[in-house]
Amino acid sequence: MTRSYESAIAALNSLQTNYAIVEELRKSTSRQEMNERSLPETVEWLCRIGYKPSDLDQLNPVHVAGTKGKGSTSAFISSILYQYTKAESDQSTPRLHKIGLYTSPHLRFARERIKIDNAPLSEEQFARYFFEVWDRLEEAAKVTGQDPTSPGTKPQYFRYLTLMAFHTYLSEGVDAAVIECGIGGQYDCTNVIEKPKATAITSLGIDHTAMLGTTIEQIAWHKGGIIKSGVRGFTAPQAPSAEEVLAKRAEEKGSQLDVVLDHPDLRPATSQVKLGLAGDFQYTNASLAVATAAEFLRKTGVADISENIMSEPLPAKFLTGLEATRLGGRCETRYEKNVAWYIDGGHTLESIRLAGQWFASRIQADSSSKDVATKKPRILIFNQQTRDSTALARALHETLAAALGAEVPFTHALFCTNITYKHAGYRPDLVSMNTNADDVERLSVQKSLAEAWNSIDPHAKTQVFGTIEEAVDFARDVAAEERKLLQNDEAPVMTFVTGSLHLVGGFLDVVETKPFVEKA
Repeated sequence: MTRSYESAIAALNSLQTNYAIVEELRKSTSRQEMNERSLPETVEWLCRIGYKPSDLDQLNPVHVAGTKGKGSTSAFISSILYQYTKAESDQSTPRLHKIGLYTSPHLRFARERIKIDNAPLSEEQFARYFFEVWDRLEEAAKVTGQDPTSPGTKPQYFRYLTLMAFHTYLSEGVDAAVIECGIGGQYDCTNVIEKPKATAITSLGIDHTAMLGTTIEQIAWHKGGIIKSGVRGFTAPQAPSAEEVLAKRAEEKGSQLDVVLDHPDLRPATSQVKLGLAGDFQYTNASLAVATAAEFLRKTGVADISENIMSEPLPAKFLTGLEATRLGGRCETRYEKNVAWYIDGGHTLESIRLAGQWFASRIQADSSSKDVATKKPRILIFNQQTRDSTALARALHETLAAALGAEVPFTHALFCTNITYKHAGYRPDLVSMNTNADDVERLSVQKSLAEAWNSIDPHAKTQVFGTIEEAVDFARDVAAEERKLLQNDEAPVMTFVTGSLHLVGGFLDVVETKPFVEKA
């Protein structure tokens, strides 16, 4: 096997769990049994690559769980801490050297998941650390008499990347690592972290019910599993019953848990701080990040941060960190000659409503009232392959109709799969094997979505496409026709891309790899 980035991605994709196997596991194994095996198995994998959980203490981890906003909150924390890696002439206290940020899923490239100083690993770094872990696992298999190439000698996709992130950060001398949970918290493989410097729990909602349960209280119990004895934890405001569960979990662990309200400088209606991530809801994530980063800096002795930081003016480095934060695919706007792309990977009922509110605010800010009244073309590109896609689409329509005071938020609703290109298929980093291939091939979800949208909004023109590329091409064609009809430089057609981070990642690859070219 060659040791290139492309080879690493091919090998990584071989660790994805096939959809049929996932379904079989669900039928044959109880959820609780699978959950309870997770952490002991992760500890075993760590040992096989030469580490024990206590080695992770060197990373001074900050552990982040939640349903909505955990990636954004993690990015805010990382960006704040990064400001303390910069030398100052009068500095007498220790400063940070390298900040790790581990998030999921990625958008275009798998290496985006493992960042150092807020930049993805290079292809060379990713390949090096990927194959170092691969080789260690194969050597460990040989020692026990196993065929190192046989199934079961490597963990599945997410767990492998988690091991790789830990190995990368330890190898690189990272001295602050912000680690975002995958699913849940209590049994998530990232929860092998024993002594984080701080923990944070973002807004909770109903998601991943097969693993976490169907009530907000059950989900809160899982997320609260990252709370550790003697480690101060922080949570965004939650539903009362969820807050009660989190408080009880903290009490059981002998840990202080603070409910973080908006910092006075970070109240959406009055804030002068322009966050690096758009959307009013990001101010909640930013406030949680401020409290968590402050605790880290106090506990490590990196900076003398007041215990009253949540009621005092924010330090300059905190402000710089919040304004410099970047995370693609979250309330992101991109412009072409004919199209303004509004992009958000919202994929739960709560997050899709927040995304819809953000898009409505952009319509109101970027369009004249005449545009809204005359129903200038507005286009939706939507997919959600694994959750209740119809419920998400309905929630999006309700949110926009209420915000705009109109029953027709879009003139065109396009439903596509997450397959990237018509002829080339998935970009290698975006291959997904844990969805039902038959459903994808038959466009079952997309046809169901189009039918549901027709029933909600019979005036909108619905289209179904097999790939993201075709949906992008169609939107560009509609916008180009609009430009020809108007024969002037009117504002570009607004197109909203949402429903899934997988869709958004493929979309970004298409628009960057295949930029708009005006037809003769």
